[in-house]
Amino acid sequence: MSVIFHITRSQQWEEAKQVQSYRGDTLDTEGFIHCSTLPQVLKSANKFFVGQTGLLLLSIDSEKVESELKYEFAAGEDYPHIYGPLNVDAVLQVFELAAGADGKFQLPAELTAKD
Repeated sequence: MSVIFHITRSQQWEEAKQVQSYRGDTLDTEGFIHCSTLPQVLKSANKFFVGQTGLLLLSIDSEKVESELKYEFAAGEDYPHIYGPLNVDAVLQVFELAAGADGKFQLPAELTAKD
């Protein structure tokens, strides 16, 4: 099983669970949902979500994603992108993602124990 991750707002995830499909902020505007591998999560969080609260980190089984999944080169690395809605049954776990006192995000303890 290959696991990828996506950062979202709590309200968006709650809405997605109701309809069993998640679109995120970028599917309609960019054509895909941005995701990360575990080593890329903090880079993305600390670059794009600084100062935001109410964030969740979705752990996704990439083999269960029904839409097309491509790894594409961005910012010097290959990032996973989902080209279509994310079926919520592909989500393995949901973690709260909060910034520390210094304003920087840290991985949830459950994920750092696996490193």
